[in-house]
Amino acid sequence: MAASWYSDPSPVTRRVRAYFAPVNRIAQTPVLFDPSQQGGFNLDSPPAPWISLGWIQDFVRKPVSKSAPLLTGIPASPQEQVRETLQAQVTLQFLSWTKLTMALATGSQHMNVLAPASGAAPAADGAQAAPAVIPQSGSTSTSILLAEADAAKFSPGCIIAVDGDYTGQTGFVGTPVAGAYVRQALTDVDYIRRVTFNVALVSQVNSTGLTLAEALQGGAPAAGAKVQAVTGFVDREGGSFYQEWSGLFLMQGSQGERIFFYYPRLQTMTGAEETVNPLNGKNPNGQSRVQLKGQFMALPVTDPLDGERVVCYRSFLPAENALV
Repeated sequence: MAASWYSDPSPVTRRVRAYFAPVNRIAQTPVLFDPSQQGGFNLDSPPAPWISLGWIQDFVRKPVSKSAPLLTGIPASPQEQVRETLQAQVTLQFLSWTKLTMALATGSQHMNVLAPASGAAPAADGAQAAPAVIPQSGSTSTSILLAEADAAKFSPGCIIAVDGDYTGQTGFVGTPVAGAYVRQALTDVDYIRRVTFNVALVSQVNSTGLTLAEALQGGAPAAGAKVQAVTGFVDREGGSFYQEWSGLFLMQGSQGERIFFYYPRLQTMTGAEETVNPLNGKNPNGQSRVQLKGQFMALPVTDPLDGERVVCYRSFLPAENALV
């Protein structure tokens, strides 16, 4: 048989690529991945709203569902199997520290450290923030128009958060991703900007505003949104809020085949955890790489095709001309 028609029965892959997309917490709607329409996407340009987190390592998926025999007769003997529980887990290590990887690797709210106001009292999750500024009409997802005096408060290379004031509301807050669930009214007007995922890096500053190096996830600033500088990120061990995202993991085969693992709902199942990997063997005085460890529980969805409850879809897209 011609070599062009031959396909190795076991795909050969090098690494795993990870993509995440925010679950709509209010509507309890995960992000859909359709392998028939979206399976051939460019690895660096996933279909919206999926966000590429690049390559990951130590990816392990573990089914922990339990089945049991249904016994009938005397003496009792197995008649068939039934599924007692439906559950799965995913573990991995991220290769970079970003806002999203930190949020995914912690079990509760993940917050922006807002630039402090002058003379503000210290606080573990960031002091009282410097006053937010209001973007002008005509701002877009990559260009924030500001008054000249407001633009001068920012500098190239800084990070900004763009979201509305907190005005006492309860429930899920944050645009376009729910960054926290507020159970009782708070007093911090900047709380939503502390937990928002609508952040971006500033590449240029001029007298008319800010140019962003990447588009804001929430698009153009909504009415009532304000802008504040971010100096870093902080998360906490504990809390009652659980991050929930849709997850997509891709193994690219050497002949062009693709294996997808699509988890409609993943919730972080442990607190923040890191792994420390020495770069110089076991030398105690050598450098080490600190990596974020993600551990997730897969939650079920109901497949509208037949009403079955599922936690993961595994798809295989063969290479062109591969035997089936």
